[in-house]
Amino acid sequence: MKMSDTLHKMSMDEFRRQREEVLASWPTGKDVDFQEAVDYHKSLPDSKVFSKKLEMARKEKITLIQPRAGVPLIDKHIELMQFLEKEGHADLLPTTIDSYTRHNLYHDCEKGIQESIAQGKDMLNGFPAVNHGVANCRRVTESVSVPMQIRHGTPDARLLTEIAYAGGFTSYEGGGISYNVPYAKDRTIDETIRYWKYTDRLTGLYEEAGVQIDREPYGPLTGTLVPPCISHAVAVMEALLAAEQGVKHISVGYGQCGNLYQDIGAIYALEEVTREYLDRFGFTDVSISTVFHQWMGGFPQDEAQAFAVISWGAATAVLAGATKVIVKSPHEAFGIPTKEANAAGLRATKQLANMLSCQTMHNGPRAMAEKHMILAETRAILDKTLELGGNDFEKAAVAAFAAGVIDVPFSPSKYNRGAVLPARDNEGAIRFLSFGNLPFNDDIKGTHIAKLEERAKFEKRPASFQMVIDDVYAISEGKLVGRPKKQ
Repeated sequence: MKMSDTLHKMSMDEFRRQREEVLASWPTGKDVDFQEAVDYHKSLPDSKVFSKKLEMARKEKITLIQPRAGVPLIDKHIELMQFLEKEGHADLLPTTIDSYTRHNLYHDCEKGIQESIAQGKDMLNGFPAVNHGVANCRRVTESVSVPMQIRHGTPDARLLTEIAYAGGFTSYEGGGISYNVPYAKDRTIDETIRYWKYTDRLTGLYEEAGVQIDREPYGPLTGTLVPPCISHAVAVMEALLAAEQGVKHISVGYGQCGNLYQDIGAIYALEEVTREYLDRFGFTDVSISTVFHQWMGGFPQDEAQAFAVISWGAATAVLAGATKVIVKSPHEAFGIPTKEANAAGLRATKQLANMLSCQTMHNGPRAMAEKHMILAETRAILDKTLELGGNDFEKAAVAAFAAGVIDVPFSPSKYNRGAVLPARDNEGAIRFLSFGNLPFNDDIKGTHIAKLEERAKFEKRPASFQMVIDDVYAISEGKLVGRPKKQ
């Protein structure tokens, strides 16, 4: 399939029409000047460019570490970033955006900023980048020596993207599917894909002007027992949607499931299947990096136990050869961590990464068996998805969710079928208890059924929804598999 046969790039007339509206939606939009922002990015050293650091990591076969973090006031946020760079030894830094910004409630953000100043404590759960504007964002990005990324969860992120790019951020997380289905109940998928088409076209325009910006679909989705093939299918679809708009640097992510062999196989499968489908549609010049998210579910309250979960994720990321790992903190069970706890999680991960840097499980037979299984499942979903949309990526994604061909477990979205049900097998790998309308053949289904029956036999109980419930809480209770309590 040639790229020209499928390309639905946003026209410049449509982009300009939207841009005028987007930049006028909040006063800080007036400070965005595309050419000036391009010139600013070109003045940055390579060490501040996210995609170039990822390329270096891939060449040197190392795994970079990155936290999540963000507070509402500029000086405090700068202090936090500098602390995580110095004390946490972070290779890459985030700016996590607050919840009001995620819903485009900039007036509420402004109140939160003022209340944070008045009360001397954080009254927003992140950094309100739109309200702070371009110049203040540059204060943040210029305060550290490593590249910075925006992380958020916004269905309509158009203004945030404009501010962030002009502010010197060189990586941007999210997508029209991954920042809808896990977070929103009533936002249609076609609506959010259209919003994110703008973000990706803007990224493409920076690329055309000679500025590299990394785009990262959000890998973990709901973060709750998501089988790898589901998150991989979403990642590939968002990669195709981004590439169609001119994005050249894509980091595809995956949330840790917990079984070492499945997780390693998943990372290898993710890179391979993303490359395969990008190449199929002519996007051969798009670079790919992989992102491993440490455990996204419930954490133990005990700090020592929490460090064990963090270290397990760190080791898995490195053994899988992920380009970067998103790090959790030992205070995960309690909400937003202190900067000290955040840095401690980073140091623990860095220690594991350094110790395991010369080791890999690429050729391990069990990991490779999982890889091939995940590839078969993901291809089945993607091929059916593209068939439904006639290779129109937007139409395909919308149709796939409507048909249940893509179905994210535990999603709040009413546009997600919600018929798929996952559970762990006897070794902790995530399998399908209910397939919903996933387009799997009998061989794939038979493997999942057999794996869950093996667990059922071991636990002397039927494979049922109770297993799912037990598995959701297992890690927070010190286990991987939710075994029945002994009487």
